[in-house]
Amino acid sequence: MPEDWLSLFALVGAILHWILLIGALFTVPVNRKPSSATAWLMLIALFPFAGFVLFLLIGSPKLPYERRLRQLTMDELVAKAISEARDHPVFGPLLNPHVPARYLPFANLSAHLGGMAAFAGNDVAVIDDYDEILRRLAEDIDTAEHFVHIQFYILNRDEATEEVFLALERAHQRGVQVRVMLDDFGSNRYPTSKQTDDYLKTSGFGYERILPVRLSKGQWARPDLRNHRKIAVIDGRIGHTGSLNLIRRDYFRKDDLYYDEVVVRVTGPIVGQLDAVFITDWYSETDTLLSQAELYHGEEAVVATGTMLCQVLPSGSGHDDENNLKLFTGMIHGAHHKLTIVNPYFVPDDSLMLALTSAAQRGVDVTMINSEAPDQFMVYYAQHSFYDELLRCGVKIALYKKPILLHSKFMTIDDDIAMVGSSNFDMRSFQLNLEVSMVCYDRKVVADLRQIEATYLERSMMLSRDIWAIRPLYRRLFENIARLTAALQ
Repeated sequence: MPEDWLSLFALVGAILHWILLIGALFTVPVNRKPSSATAWLMLIALFPFAGFVLFLLIGSPKLPYERRLRQLTMDELVAKAISEARDHPVFGPLLNPHVPARYLPFANLSAHLGGMAAFAGNDVAVIDDYDEILRRLAEDIDTAEHFVHIQFYILNRDEATEEVFLALERAHQRGVQVRVMLDDFGSNRYPTSKQTDDYLKTSGFGYERILPVRLSKGQWARPDLRNHRKIAVIDGRIGHTGSLNLIRRDYFRKDDLYYDEVVVRVTGPIVGQLDAVFITDWYSETDTLLSQAELYHGEEAVVATGTMLCQVLPSGSGHDDENNLKLFTGMIHGAHHKLTIVNPYFVPDDSLMLALTSAAQRGVDVTMINSEAPDQFMVYYAQHSFYDELLRCGVKIALYKKPILLHSKFMTIDDDIAMVGSSNFDMRSFQLNLEVSMVCYDRKVVADLRQIEATYLERSMMLSRDIWAIRPLYRRLFENIARLTAALQ
């Protein structure tokens, strides 16, 4: 009798296994890249019940329908606002500039993906000193007369960021509307996270946690979909964006690692695009749409402060396309003689890998600066799995030496195009995280970033193909496993 029951259980299990696998063939590949679909199908085939449950939990790379609907609503409103502003006699020319033919393919692609056209009349300052970034942000907040919008993946009140929080308090006390957003998961892992949350709840600021998972309130999305953006906007006149999170430089780590960052401080019409990204996220979280009349007082916020042509691209799981991946890949294909990518995390898909290797093979001087120091185990080994092919094709790889973790995120193309933002060069940032990128079609911005690149290279070790080829066998195993798991998006 026991043997009959065991046989029956085995038969039922086999039938359920095949039902799950056949069902997965009908559902998993839909609107999914072949590499990702294959990885999910392998997982379900090897571990059918656990794999199926995991797919139900994190299989969808998109935000819930209601949030994507709000994104579409905001896209329509932003498009309408830009269209109306272009007819304005004062600032219309800034919002409808002549875009040189060299930049037109990238500007058109970005506008199509993110709904924001290239704007002229901007000024961009690149800042790479951690303390200076925080000091300038606090100083700018102290000039606010109407509103301050602050949004960070990690936002923490500590001894390093205290001056920013004090500036927010002063702004609030003089009647400025302060709105603060932080990512619910990203900002919830540090010793003073609870105190920061309690402070913000009682501060009198507008305060929202982004993408909280609260089943009791019906708030549910894939739990690892995160808002990774870093944005500050003061009165629509001044904006900040880049790689820096609002937290002390060592992130409260117990080892000796600390972080290097790059942020751009911008003025001019482009600030309105950064604010549109903030307003979209505020609307997504609160269902409250901030009106332009409430935020902007007169036309002083839309004036030329420089001569730079800039463009903002929002991306992430609220959009239908992988906006940043498409733009970055297009820009890499457009490089003529020099391309540098500075980023801590590099786990590309096939299209990005093809763009990089073909650029190097057609004679472009391609350099990638990554960190020697790891802070994410799986990503660290996954990105190493791509180094063999990159080195073979002529891509130069520089590893930024410990104990600094290079967290800066930017790309320079030839001598006249730069991208700075929050996005990593990995599949998480391309498919899952909400990110923001700023493209600057300007030689001065590129020159400023090239100076920073030179400093980074002085602190880095150039990776030799011969040395890399003799790394231990166990590392290759970790790399292969990490690369497979990276495809589960």
